[in-house]
Amino acid sequence: MPVLPQIESFADELTAVRRDIHAHPELGFEEERTSSIVAEMLASWGIEVHRGIGKTGVVGVLQGKGGGSRSIGLRADMDALAMEELTNLPYASQNPGRFHGCGHDAHTTMLLGAARYLAETRDFNGRAVFIFQPAEEGRGGARAMIADGLFERFPCDEIYGMHNEPSMGENTCSVKPGVEMAGASIFDITITGVGSHAAHPHQSHDPIMVATQLAQALQSVVSRNVKPTDPAVLSVTQIHAGSAFNVVPDKATISGTIRCFSEEVRDMMHERVETICAGLARSFDVEIDAKVMSLFSVLENDEALSEAYLDAARDILGAENVTVSDKLITGSEDFSDMLAAVPGAYCRVGNKGGVPLHNPGFIVDDGMLPVGASIMARIVEKRLPL
Repeated sequence: MPVLPQIESFADELTAVRRDIHAHPELGFEEERTSSIVAEMLASWGIEVHRGIGKTGVVGVLQGKGGGSRSIGLRADMDALAMEELTNLPYASQNPGRFHGCGHDAHTTMLLGAARYLAETRDFNGRAVFIFQPAEEGRGGARAMIADGLFERFPCDEIYGMHNEPSMGENTCSVKPGVEMAGASIFDITITGVGSHAAHPHQSHDPIMVATQLAQALQSVVSRNVKPTDPAVLSVTQIHAGSAFNVVPDKATISGTIRCFSEEVRDMMHERVETICAGLARSFDVEIDAKVMSLFSVLENDEALSEAYLDAARDILGAENVTVSDKLITGSEDFSDMLAAVPGAYCRVGNKGGVPLHNPGFIVDDGMLPVGASIMARIVEKRLPL
């Protein structure tokens, strides 16, 4: 079975929708325009619409022809990144400092395409739940929707997500069963010492000295505390201090991220960061306030449902274009929090073009829109057969 012909017939409309969303990107929990477009389109197809789930999230509910009680959830993210776009496209971002540099405009559009097809055909026995999530880019949109009663209000037996992947060829799909993506935490550390004139550093408790020691010491968390067989990453990404060349400041801040593939390793790394900070505070006679916060859970695909997702993709793309991945990915994705609540799987669909995600020159290939929409629609039909 190729791309579903009914979806192919409105592919140009999907492209127009995607480009409109692309031109008007919105950050997490600010997706008012995008969520309005989503809600209005779902309603126009006769889909029951619920707005304001997790602030700006939208959920659509559709009953198939059959009277079954099982439900399949399909999720897409809607938010953009806080960065400038440098593509020179005619439909480039009109909002300065906002850019769909991760392709969430495509994810939203592919789910809209699947929803339209399923609303027109209803060739399934049960219920499809279309979840349009805000704030995936580090702002906790999945957790916000879950805390707002997402799965109590709209129970799902299984749930599926999707991401574009520019490192894969066009018209391809891949799923990694089991653990796939790292859990993520962030740390924000404030060092409060005593400032002084730069000519009299002995009168200070210099927070810059502490920050440089701390940046080095934190590297020992992975190299000397995590087992070599457990992949983990700790990256210091910011150090800020001072405002004048002749003043030792009284404060410095240091921030960064932690990535790992198990909750046990995450908890240990959190504890080590806090312990190192406490030790340096005593050593240098300063105060150190260390905030270490979990952002995303480890993303783990259900083994059986991964195969079901691959099977649906084979129907659309052919077996030769669908692969089982064995790669662990140190990037993170908050769909992991939904998978922790409901079994399911997350796939990657090839996006033609070599510019990586989160790059100011990233461009989505509109040819993938009917592909992704077809795979999402097909998983509903296969998991809820008439």
